[in-house]
Amino acid sequence: MTVQGPPGHFTFPKWTNLLRPALAIVIVGAPAYALTLLYLGGSPQTTDVGYQPVQPVPFSHALHAGELGVDCRYCHTTVEKAAFAAVPPTQTCMNCHAKIRAASPKLLPVRESYATGMPVPWVKVHDLPDYVYFNHSAHVRRGVGCVSCHGRIDKMEVVAQVQPLSMGWCLDCHRAPEASLRPPDVVTRMDWVPPMDPVEYGAQLRAANRINPSQECSTCHR
Repeated sequence: MTVQGPPGHFTFPKWTNLLRPALAIVIVGAPAYALTLLYLGGSPQTTDVGYQPVQPVPFSHALHAGELGVDCRYCHTTVEKAAFAAVPPTQTCMNCHAKIRAASPKLLPVRESYATGMPVPWVKVHDLPDYVYFNHSAHVRRGVGCVSCHGRIDKMEVVAQVQPLSMGWCLDCHRAPEASLRPPDVVTRMDWVPPMDPVEYGAQLRAANRINPSQECSTCHR
């Protein structure tokens, strides 16, 4: 029922009583919603250098990419031709492990995946927000080395995020990409060293390949 106010005061119509439950929900839910946004916005999965999730299989990049010298592109087959770096299918693992350490208990999830056809539930480490568009091929094919964004993967037993991957960090590179540039044929070489000062050499590569990274908002936010 609408409560009548004193003479000369505005009286709300009866239908506004229907808003009272919704108002109560807003009052109670708004703080929870704000806290959820704060948590997601500051989640270590998207912002923290050092994020290092536990994987379902203890895959060592230090062994495979480092000691054995397996090229990044053997597993991540799409980095040169697609916007995303593909997670290798189980068949790629089994190319070697059908015979090498085929009975290892550490590889049980891989064998189960191969038998059932269900993918291994790998946990993504470098995970940009959904509102960000990033094209791996555009960077790799122009000579931005894997190490520039991912660090020395070839020395990591467990992969960790080493760069903030923030908008500011990306823009700093787009404004001055010289230090991150190398010949495209050595983009996956983790131990590659430029023949001269990295910035000077990168400037030569930038001029020769006409590299002019965009700083327009629509480049990443589409």
